[in-house]
Amino acid sequence: MSAATATPLVEATGIVKRYGPTVALQDGRLTVLPGESHALVGRNGAGKSTLVTVLTGLQAPDAGTVRFDGQPAPQLGDRAAWRSKVACVYQRPTVVPELTVAENLFLNRQPDSRRGFFSWRRLHEEATAVLNTWDVRVDPDARTADLKVEDRQMVEIARALSQGARFIVLDEPTAQLDNREIERLFDRMRGLQESGVTFLFISHHLQEVYEVCQTVTVLRDARWITTAPVAELPRAALVEAMAGEVVAERQAAAAEAVVEQDGVDAPVVLDVKGLTSDTYEDVALTVRRGEVVGLAGSSGSGKIALAESFAGLHTPTSGTALLDGTPLPFGDVRAALKAGVGCVPRDRHGQGLVFGMTIGDNATMSVLDRLGRYGLVGTTRKRDVATELIERLDIHTEGPDQPVSDLSGGNAQKVVMARALASDPRLLVLINPTAGVDVKSKESLLSRVDNAREDGTAVLVVSDELDDLRRCDRVLVLFHGRVVAEHPAGWHDHELIASIEGVDHG
Repeated sequence: MSAATATPLVEATGIVKRYGPTVALQDGRLTVLPGESHALVGRNGAGKSTLVTVLTGLQAPDAGTVRFDGQPAPQLGDRAAWRSKVACVYQRPTVVPELTVAENLFLNRQPDSRRGFFSWRRLHEEATAVLNTWDVRVDPDARTADLKVEDRQMVEIARALSQGARFIVLDEPTAQLDNREIERLFDRMRGLQESGVTFLFISHHLQEVYEVCQTVTVLRDARWITTAPVAELPRAALVEAMAGEVVAERQAAAAEAVVEQDGVDAPVVLDVKGLTSDTYEDVALTVRRGEVVGLAGSSGSGKIALAESFAGLHTPTSGTALLDGTPLPFGDVRAALKAGVGCVPRDRHGQGLVFGMTIGDNATMSVLDRLGRYGLVGTTRKRDVATELIERLDIHTEGPDQPVSDLSGGNAQKVVMARALASDPRLLVLINPTAGVDVKSKESLLSRVDNAREDGTAVLVVSDELDDLRRCDRVLVLFHGRVVAEHPAGWHDHELIASIEGVDHG
């Protein structure tokens, strides 16, 4: 049967999903034919994850339809029916590590045995049959925790196939794999395709799309943009579809926001050489006084772990980082703060705020030693400093005594930024500083970056948002843990995205 006449194995049309005022998906569309590997790509926030939750029956769309093999999708509560249609293998495997492969394959559905007694022998036999059927070369009695990541993924795929599913969603499956493991995974995917298995492949690395997929669908700004055969879509066109049109006015405004510096004449504040850990390798970079340097990369690039290392959250295995000529203390947040590092962490809820405390307490907790003597904090002094920070960051509040839990997302993030700035850091590390805030709050937060630059602070901005990175004097791109590109201010969206997605380098 030709592709033109084949009934789609999966077809989603007009999918809409809202969370309160936020539109997570406005026009989700996907048509996947039997036996193909179909790529779903788009930048963070494009709507990929939302579409996957609808395709796997984890939530119902507010509008639109999903069909499997021409038939309407099961009712949301019928989990067995959904499992017989589709399964999702995430970048972090969902198998139970302490159980054996066989136990994971038949978790909550142990094979029936005679007289109602459980039979380990029969479990082993049926697990072996499943593994052999799908050519998964793993010992059924092996403890799953002892398997390599790629083998744990294959166990998940085999479990889904044993329940009848022939449509497998692979969500960033290569994020934790090295090049050799990735190639083995792709070989297994091709073999399963020949056996009638269909894949939806989600990846930030576009070269993988060209290696293993036949068709690609692009989402952008919560909407379907295009679906095309991979062989007929040049890489430049794919990047353009993901990036959209470049808005000249926005680029001009961002270029004006980049304050001209003395360049090489400014002293180096952060000097990094050969920094290596399990998530990044041989990183070398500098940040000068009054310079804003961006770090870009996909979710598995190592950019966040690198930035967190400078803030004392991780300890690299080798390499050096000097702050004004003095070794940076790794693995000690308090010591990093004392050394002159201020940080806005990636998760304001889990890492950035203490929700049982007031705005004033949260904003000043990093400088308590400056607010009193002999361990005693002056109440009036703390209140004055907190009030000054509230005004400086334009935090909309009744005052420093208001609980921080009362604030909106944008104002809560401003409190986190206020605390980072309170210590007058020499190096300011900002990790996804505008995530989850409204447009007005985003602009207010980014204006703090400009102020820090003017004050001579060295700033490192790590972000998935292109608008955050436009304020930078230059942007370094990490790919699989290595710095692979540097873009000076004035870059175009498609240029940066091409580097992030691995299109312009090997």
